[in-house]
Amino acid sequence: MRDAAPTTIYLKDYTPFGYIVDSVHLTFDLAPHATRVKSRISFRPNPEATDTTFFLHGENLRLIRASIDGAEVTPEVTGGGLFAAAPAAPFVWEAEVEIDPANNTALEGLYMSNGMYCTQCEAEGFRKITYYPDRPDVMSTFTVRINGDLPVLLSNGNPTGSGEGWAEWTDPWPKPAYLFALVAGDLLAHSDSYITRSGREVALNLWVRPGDEGKCAFGMEALKKSMKWDEDVYGREYDLDVFNIVAVDDFNMGAMENKGLNIFNSAAVLASPETSTDANFERIEAIIAHEYFHNWTGNRITCRDWFQLCLKEGLTVFRDAQFTSDVRSAPVERIRDVIDLRARQFPEDNGPLSHPVRPESFQEINNFYTATVYEKGAEVIGMLKRLVGDDGYAKALDLYFDRHDGQACTIEDWLKVFEDATGRDLGQFQRWYSQAGTPRIKVEEAWADGTYTLTLSQSTPPTPGQPQKHPQVIPVAVGLLGPNGDEVRPTEILELTEARQSFTFQGLAAKPVPSILRGFSAPVILDQDSTPAQRAFLLAHDTDPFNRWEAGRSLASDTLLKMVTQDAAPDADYLDGLLAVLRDDGLDPAYRALMLDLPSQSELAAMLHDRGVTPDPMAIWTAVETLRQATAQHMQDVLPRLHSQSQVDGPYSPDAEQSGKRALGSAALALISRQDGGAQAASEYARADNMTLQLSALSCLLKAGKGETELAAYYDQWRDDRLVMDKWFGLQVALASPDRTPQIARQLTQHADFNWKNPNRFRALMGSLAMNHAGFHHESGASYALLADWLIRLDPVNPQTTARMCSAFQTWKRYDAGRQAMIRAQLERIASAPDLSRDTTEMISRILGA
Repeated sequence: MRDAAPTTIYLKDYTPFGYIVDSVHLTFDLAPHATRVKSRISFRPNPEATDTTFFLHGENLRLIRASIDGAEVTPEVTGGGLFAAAPAAPFVWEAEVEIDPANNTALEGLYMSNGMYCTQCEAEGFRKITYYPDRPDVMSTFTVRINGDLPVLLSNGNPTGSGEGWAEWTDPWPKPAYLFALVAGDLLAHSDSYITRSGREVALNLWVRPGDEGKCAFGMEALKKSMKWDEDVYGREYDLDVFNIVAVDDFNMGAMENKGLNIFNSAAVLASPETSTDANFERIEAIIAHEYFHNWTGNRITCRDWFQLCLKEGLTVFRDAQFTSDVRSAPVERIRDVIDLRARQFPEDNGPLSHPVRPESFQEINNFYTATVYEKGAEVIGMLKRLVGDDGYAKALDLYFDRHDGQACTIEDWLKVFEDATGRDLGQFQRWYSQAGTPRIKVEEAWADGTYTLTLSQSTPPTPGQPQKHPQVIPVAVGLLGPNGDEVRPTEILELTEARQSFTFQGLAAKPVPSILRGFSAPVILDQDSTPAQRAFLLAHDTDPFNRWEAGRSLASDTLLKMVTQDAAPDADYLDGLLAVLRDDGLDPAYRALMLDLPSQSELAAMLHDRGVTPDPMAIWTAVETLRQATAQHMQDVLPRLHSQSQVDGPYSPDAEQSGKRALGSAALALISRQDGGAQAASEYARADNMTLQLSALSCLLKAGKGETELAAYYDQWRDDRLVMDKWFGLQVALASPDRTPQIARQLTQHADFNWKNPNRFRALMGSLAMNHAGFHHESGASYALLADWLIRLDPVNPQTTARMCSAFQTWKRYDAGRQAMIRAQLERIASAPDLSRDTTEMISRILGA
């Protein structure tokens, strides 16, 4: 039967739970289809609660028995939990339930992945394990006993006992149920240790399946690097005797920060030079850091309710970006973060799925693990840091940890810390948490008698449920350049707080060229009527690395838009400016590689839509291909030198220096392949000794219409490595020409190795289909129908993955009437599917605008 009708939950309706949980003891008797879970929980009335109803969440549980203070009780059991009469004094609740991990394909709660038991409890998975107040503001210590005939039995905290077929774990730090974790299986440990700054030794283990031992070393080093960085930069020390990470093949997300027992999607932790690209290594390093940093920003201090999700996620994303900036290239990291923000969060912020960083309501919390909560949430932290300064930020964070350790907090608690630490009123700044949409800043300039006036106007378009917008506090980082390229005014932060505001700069000898929004100081869209000559000037002279890249990006965008709308030729000034950057050997190779990258086709479609032009996906694809071909011809004299200089001698390392060289070498090879038909790429594929070079060469061959032999060889070489095969599936769809994309994707869904129930494999194929802009929006509508077919099939098995993949359709109203009609038909077909989950129902209804 269809899930119960979705219920909307509102932030304004929050009330504390009627009881405090002092301790939790759980016993698991593991069996694939009949795991027994016994719970013993000490409750006492909460003096701050007004509602004393004793309700425990529970889903898909078979209740065997229940008692209060030893006396058997018969609760009222519903589809979402149970009610029981509870005494107005401390009491002990005991229950025994049975669950079926082997058939839990939703991968939420306790489930099995290839014979391994594992859990995923965030956001509301614990209620599928036992009856409990499954809400983040209910925190308690946990003691867990696991009984099972398996070599490795793990849970949160410190090990307190073990024997043949059993193990016991105790977590001394109070935590909400969403941080509970259990893993049991045939696993091997890659072990190490870390000495904290106070001299304590922490045992570190990365648990993997037999055969994956050779892919653990990088993850372990990333963990130790993260622990050291958090001590040095934030003063945070790890607080248990052991830190365990487990690699799991079937996992809906990247990783989960469960206290002391992080569970990772295998793709987010396993790495080797032969099987992983430089991008994989960097992603793994960042995710390990992110989950480790949650120990303090998420675990020790958690969320009062799920509306406060950005409290832990925005702050922790900001911290992991700081970490990556410190251990790699800060400018490159910032540019990549902004590329990702514009590709994922801006469309979300300006479409039917728009919501504030802190939503006011939700029906299914799993649907709010979004780019807005994570990436925009991190941008809000960055703005706050810019406004109060480095010292103010450090002082506020120290106060935050001291004041709220062990608590479940709100955004108000977070901002109050900054107000108390810095004396600043953040009432208006709080709008960043409550107001959806991407602000737009219009720039006006005036020059007279040595005074330069910069007038900034802010506005935010209406979003669903928020037709009226109010001015926000926007830190706009600005520097001024003189006519000769010298910086005449260094970067300063202009605080835009009004709808329209002017700022003056006096004593200037000549009219300056402004460099606005340096470092992308706020997540906004800048509307500036600068000429191509001004952007070329900034590309050549701007001292801010981000804005120098942005100038080149803007020139590329303008060139492509003119090619689409005016049938113009590639702009020679843009190509000359790009050539000058490539010839500058003083620039970081990774930075030059980013300069060669073009705006995504989806981003170009958004720009056209903003200008009142209906985007034609095929025309956009043609323009991009034409510009890439023109770039290859324009750069043909410098490309061989660039490629040669980018070769790495010596053993492979995923560090920033080598990765940057390979990035530039791969970018050069892609352009060279457009000149030689892939001849050099074929040679490079034959001698590649790491996955970065192998995949780069294969990509060049596929783009050149070649590579069938190499693609078959790649399959034969890696068919037994599940993570490498994800690349094989994704690459073919991502690089397919638009006319062949639907056919290739459909053929791959019929391949024997397409395990659609595995989230990684499903996302590799269907995610690549959605990202192939012209192929996904093929005029036949075949890609729309194919994705809808598979979403309908997957939803009963894995609602979370299905719901998140629905976002591929979120920009459907940009396009022409024919495409809109075809997409609407598929959305309505999904919506009418029998037994559609709450997750997918909510997403489809929001996308349709129902």
